[in-house]
Amino acid sequence: MLEGRYNIEDTEQDILSHSERLDWIHILSLDPILATDVYERIHNDPRMKNYRLLRPRKTEIRDTAEEIEAMARDTALSRLLIIDVRKEALPKLRTAYNKIVGYNRRDLNKLCFIILIGDGPWNLFWAGKTMDVFVPYLSEHRVDFHPAVFFYDPFLHYEKGEIVRGAIDDKFVLPDKIPGRFVPYFKKDQSIRVDKIRRYFRATDKPDDIRKKRLRRLRSLYKKRIAERFPHHKDQLKAWLSKKGIRLASEKMHLYPLFFEDWVYELTRKAKRR
Repeated sequence: MLEGRYNIEDTEQDILSHSERLDWIHILSLDPILATDVYERIHNDPRMKNYRLLRPRKTEIRDTAEEIEAMARDTALSRLLIIDVRKEALPKLRTAYNKIVGYNRRDLNKLCFIILIGDGPWNLFWAGKTMDVFVPYLSEHRVDFHPAVFFYDPFLHYEKGEIVRGAIDDKFVLPDKIPGRFVPYFKKDQSIRVDKIRRYFRATDKPDDIRKKRLRRLRSLYKKRIAERFPHHKDQLKAWLSKKGIRLASEKMHLYPLFFEDWVYELTRKAKRR
């Protein structure tokens, strides 16, 4: 068994197909910053104006985990589930995700689709600078969640020393500062917050030309980081930065939030055509 393996188990919920689905999208994350980013991106896409977006409202980790579990049955009414699968959060959501996958299993990739957003494997930067380290990681999530699309979010991946644990029950605290490796690209501000970066690149309150300019800047940042970390994969760089995504063995992967709204739109349309 691979280290960090997260098993989704068959449960009593894995019994029915739910054909009467609504124009709903569930956003499932313990992280209110990521959930807000996903919500705002979809909410401000005119193609998605008729969709109802559902996300947790609680802010404390334990309360949010309980709220997500309480939402499990209602996910059987959604056409799209967007699920945060970062490593630190998965143990907190084991029961909830078991139920969610169980309720939707028979309809996945037919009447309902899953988009996963994750932080990559724990040894991402210790594996000899090869992208092959993603393959077992993606394979695990495909077995557990049957996603239509997987997005790797570089702003979710922290080194082990950057994850702070609270004093009570040794519970983890979601980092609110950007990963240290990104600090040099943002005026070397050690205290810059993830929320500020998300809002800057989302730019939903800005004119189209500014949004596009910031998206190009983010794409350029990703391109530079990937070239530095994976110098032997330059031939695959263009694909990873495109809507097509990168293929590694039998797995495909995209970069969040590049073309994220386009994938949301296409998958919801596909779900309605079935």
